[in-house]
Amino acid sequence: MENNTVATSFIQRFKDIRNHSVEICSPLEIEDYVVQPVVDVSPPKWHLGHTTWFFETFILVPNYPSYTIFDPQYNFVFNSYYETIGARVIRTDRGNLSRPSVADIYRYRKYVDEMMIEFMNSSLFNAEIEPLLELGLNHEQQHQELLLTDIKFILGHNPLFPVYKKENKESETVEAPKFLHFSEGIYEIGFQGSGFCFDNELGRHKVYLNDFEISDQVVSNREYLEFMEAGGYEDFRHWHADGWNWVNLHQKKSPLYWHLIDGKWMYFTLNGLQQVDPDQALSHISFYEASAYASWKGMRLPTEQEWEVASPHFKWGQRWEWTNSAYLPYPGFKKEPGAVGEYNGKFMVNQMVLRGASEATPKGHSRNTYRNFFQAELQWQFSGIRLVK
Repeated sequence: MENNTVATSFIQRFKDIRNHSVEICSPLEIEDYVVQPVVDVSPPKWHLGHTTWFFETFILVPNYPSYTIFDPQYNFVFNSYYETIGARVIRTDRGNLSRPSVADIYRYRKYVDEMMIEFMNSSLFNAEIEPLLELGLNHEQQHQELLLTDIKFILGHNPLFPVYKKENKESETVEAPKFLHFSEGIYEIGFQGSGFCFDNELGRHKVYLNDFEISDQVVSNREYLEFMEAGGYEDFRHWHADGWNWVNLHQKKSPLYWHLIDGKWMYFTLNGLQQVDPDQALSHISFYEASAYASWKGMRLPTEQEWEVASPHFKWGQRWEWTNSAYLPYPGFKKEPGAVGEYNGKFMVNQMVLRGASEATPKGHSRNTYRNFFQAELQWQFSGIRLVK
């Protein structure tokens, strides 16, 4: 009875999460599914296929003897970065995949979903497989957030600025900030307790922090406009050398999706092109911009340790917030054997940590120990700033 109850619970969560990916794509036109404007953006149909491939490859193939692979070529098409699993389409070429068609991929999802439910209802589904299934569900939720960020980039670089979804809400307003004081001392960070977390959150450990004060609000558009109008993008003194090179190479003058039209700053949202709302949370900025703004304000970005310690005392979740911490392993971090060990560990170089969540983050997929990470120049994520002094 207990195993049946567990299976039923997993089946419902599996259906809900898998259906949500389809719901995210439901406003798209068929042509939107294939576009890949830059290397960091994957076509929506690739996300739908890759998340399906994950369940097929890591759960069904090794654990369900009666399972028949939907299409042997899909391992080459939808493998993302798993060297253990074999050859794959290079990331830059995902947008060249006119085939398999969108219809093919939806048939693939239906087939794998039906086989997964059949497997979870069988006696072969056991407690040893549950952690891998949990990872697969959280993996799909990660891709749901990437789906929204990638769809926004695809539509936001269409000259017509098409609307994704009229009723979509991107941000709440930001209130006047207050700074919260934390005394120097020894604190603990890292995941603890029951429930799911990624391996990079494990290894709860002590950290020593000096006195610091952290804002209880993220930076607003109004505050960042002051930086822009003060010549922030023209003053090398506030930028890292790499950041200053990035500004000049790409002629950066504003956050991503901002356009100066007839003397007014306009911002592309998932609702289409709108005038910048000065009271909304700033979004779509790189680590370089976040760090330069903090320097211009005479402050700095928090470390991820400071952010986690302080996070129970302020509201978070509007934006992924850049920290001043490089993405590195916690003490005692160990990679799992096999392909699953490639999930996080091999990316722990040349990336910065972001903490929090955003409106693109699926419900139930955020924790104050969650360690997101991206390269310093990337703007396409729903990223913002919280200041420390």
